[in-house]
Amino acid sequence: MKIVMVKKILADGSPCKKCGEVLEKLEKSELTHLIDEIIVADERDPESAGMQLAKELDVARAPFFVVYKDGSEPEVHTIYIKFAKEVLEPMKS
Repeated sequence: MKIVMVKKILADGSPCKKCGEVLEKLEKSELTHLIDEIIVADERDPESAGMQLAKELDVARAPFFVVYKDGSEPEVHTIYIKFAKEVLEPMKS
């Protein structure tokens, strides 16, 4: 299994406030190590990895998480609390 977090850089170049808050929650909960990769969706660059992934998966909000499991379609999670409870917490032990 691989977990990717996509965080956004806004059109004015500033970081997405909610993305920062979610990263802070991950660190506080000691769950950061469960995220395999963090990529950036830069609104100023439609070719950025995060913007391409968001387009491919039809996701309009950030941050979002993608869970890749062998042989399955990627699972997209846009609500951090639900994602943490259902995916990350069970992996913590």
